[in-house]
Amino acid sequence: MKKITGMSVLLTMFFFENEVSSQTDTLFKSNGNPIITHKFTADPAALVYKDKVYLYTGRDVAAPKENRYVMHEWLCFSTSDMKNWTEHVLPLNVKAFKWAKGDAWASQVIERNGKFYWYVAITHDSTNKGKAIGVAVADKPEGPFADAIGKALITNDMTTEANISWDDIDPTVFIDDDGQAYLFWGNTTLHYVKLTENMIEMDGTFKRVDVPKFTEAPWIHKRNGWFYLSYAYEFPEKIAYAMSRNINGPWLYKGILNEIAGNCNTNHQAIIEFKDKWYFIYHNGALVPDAGSFHRSVCIDYLYYNKDGTMKRVIMTSEGLKPVGK
Repeated sequence: MKKITGMSVLLTMFFFENEVSSQTDTLFKSNGNPIITHKFTADPAALVYKDKVYLYTGRDVAAPKENRYVMHEWLCFSTSDMKNWTEHVLPLNVKAFKWAKGDAWASQVIERNGKFYWYVAITHDSTNKGKAIGVAVADKPEGPFADAIGKALITNDMTTEANISWDDIDPTVFIDDDGQAYLFWGNTTLHYVKLTENMIEMDGTFKRVDVPKFTEAPWIHKRNGWFYLSYAYEFPEKIAYAMSRNINGPWLYKGILNEIAGNCNTNHQAIIEFKDKWYFIYHNGALVPDAGSFHRSVCIDYLYYNKDGTMKRVIMTSEGLKPVGK
């Protein structure tokens, strides 16, 4: 599908896609960036599992010229070659969380002991105002997922430094080589906490991470003994990063990794290694240029490292990736 232009086409796509949900897995091919052109996709996270990449996104469904984030569900796509993709039947909707009232914001899935845990940012109902973090669980990476604990794992009243209702968002989870799991999250203030082995309980108290101009969207990955903490920086958002030899810090700030994504105030990244190549996954506003920041689309470009372990600045392209092996 070609890049979409014109608000009338956007309006048609919005109403059609909002009314019809596929009941079967569907196949499509990526022809550059954005990689998905039949739906708006945002806040990407990715999981490498059994020779496949599973891509998890939110979905922007705001009406044309509606200047706010309207998001009700999360999506799942998979690929074995980074070119040919499968869109899986809708794996998770905000309605799965009976204690929440809306907003399918940023999320991440991780596997442990044959189970798949999906950490999501969502709006709590009136019993606990503000954003919260929930956990869903499934037996397969593509779901279906169900609420794992029947309540929020983290609620807005647990963190008070920022004094805003959306400071508990953008969860990212990482399991270290010793088996210890960690959850990072935040807006304005970055928190992290250990998780118990069952992945649905916190083990200990929150700690803070202080890195320059942290906004949101933390992501942790590890390579050659280095921990990398990337995150959204300032607003409009760039992606910056820091490095450490220990997940508890200290974190050494290393600079900007990704510039402001075109036609989009937010920036949200996932970083993975797949079949000996590294990938930087993000969103921009390029699918419908006049739709703006509230209609985002996921893109993927290559990520490269310097000899000292630092990351080279990501070059955002419209061409995107070659199939794995080429």
